Amino acid sequence: GRGFAFRRKQQIERQYRKLLKKRRKVPSQQDNQFTDTYPEHLKHLYLAEEEMLKKRRRAPDASVLSEEKLNKAEDTCTFSYRSVATEGRSKKKTSNQKAKEEYEKIQAERARKKEEAEKRKQQREEAQRLYKQKKMEAYKIFSKKTKKGQPNLNLQMEFLLQKIQQNT
Repeated sequence: GRGFAFRRKQQIERQYRKLLKKRRKVPSQQDNQFTDTYPEHLKHLYLAEEEMLKKRRRAPDASVLSEEKLNKAEDTCTFSYRSVATEGRSKKKTSNQKAKEEYEKIQAERARKKEEAEKRKQQREEAQRLYKQKKMEAYKIFSKKTKKGQPNLNLQMEFLLQKIQQNT
């Protein structure tokens, strides 16, 4: 059954899982999380890629283009600071927008997890209800007595026969 040996086995398994978790948590990984370390044989590729990205970020052409837009806007009488500002902003999201999106994503994830947990809970409750119902039927059959107070073996045999037929 579930005596001393079973509990001992479970305790040993829990200790082993704890050990595995401790080994997975390497503090040096957390410290190096934000530093760039590249394998030696691929380092030159990563550095070249990084340089290209830096050049794109600087984008001297973009500043010249924005100045040209401002000049054109000043030449025409319908100069609107907001229209120029919104053109530049439409490409990049503000930190507030990013935070809102992140918040919405987290909320959606939480709602999904909550629904899954609710579904699992309902399935578990349904399974427990069916289990208790079967147990009660079996108890009723096994607790039936004859007029003299003896167990009714005829009903018990029928129950066991049905159980065997269902399993095969």
